[in-house]
Amino acid sequence: MRTFVRVLLGLALVFAGTSHLTFARRDFRAQVPDFVPLDTDTTVLASGVAEIGLGSAILLAPRRRRKAVGSIAALFFTVIFPGNLSQWVNRRSAFGLDTDEKRVARLFGQPLLIWAALWSTRGSVGARR
Repeated sequence: MRTFVRVLLGLALVFAGTSHLTFARRDFRAQVPDFVPLDTDTTVLASGVAEIGLGSAILLAPRRRRKAVGSIAALFFTVIFPGNLSQWVNRRSAFGLDTDEKRVARLFGQPLLIWAALWSTRGSVGARR
């Protein structure tokens, strides 16, 4: 099950990162908080590249490096959480999140991503590390 979640998360990150660079670029701009000092489009592009890199690392990292990669991914999901908050606070519609209820519901998905990154990259209990 851990392998399934890890592969799913890695593929989702690569897909999301690719969408940052292509078809969903405008929607991702809605999530960039106003306090970010970089240009909005630059932020979207940089985060897309980061997601592709993280997703690839989650998929391809050797077993001895997975825990570190999972920790980095969890940190990434934590760092980008203000973007989700910003979208809700500023009432920016994107990705079909066109009501306050939908935007706040999405906030609960971020802890699940953090958990998936950590859980799926750890060995099973009692496994050699």
